[in-house]
Amino acid sequence: MVRKKERRYGIWINTESADLHSAPSFYSVSSSRPLKDILPEAVDEEFQITAPQMVQGLGSEQNFVDATIRIRENAGLYQVNEGSIEVSEQTLFRTSVDMPANLTEGDYRTRVFLLRDQTIISDFETIIDVRKVGLERFLFNLSRERPLIYGLLSLAIAIAAGWGASAAFRVFKAG
Repeated sequence: MVRKKERRYGIWINTESADLHSAPSFYSVSSSRPLKDILPEAVDEEFQITAPQMVQGLGSEQNFVDATIRIRENAGLYQVNEGSIEVSEQTLFRTSVDMPANLTEGDYRTRVFLLRDQTIISDFETIIDVRKVGLERFLFNLSRERPLIYGLLSLAIAIAAGWGASAAFRVFKAG
């Protein structure tokens, strides 16, 4: 849900809203060269490759679409990584995608397009399972499943860090 706020009678209130329930929470486009050089607008419109085309395909008002894209780009949730794909032996490719720490766990649809002479000659779609691992997963699960223990553990760490910093400053001040 995207809301527009306006100042009325001295307070900010929601005046308009649009439901963009199909807008992806995370969207990243990687390419081997700048998109303007390899991806014609007509192909982008047809296959909805870039974030603006993907979100515009939802049929909402343009100002809400633009706001959604701007907010998610600023948060690192919508990315364009031009020139980030390394092609080797004309058949293999490799790229990395930086995912934000607050990314929702789950299945993410991945689409791969092979373009030649500004035409899609092949495409492939698969699902990537995104999960937290290690200490991050343990702390995330602890915060959701045992919030009291998580809160007490956080408090204990804060007290220990404060005491440790105080002790360190006393040693440096005395010396």
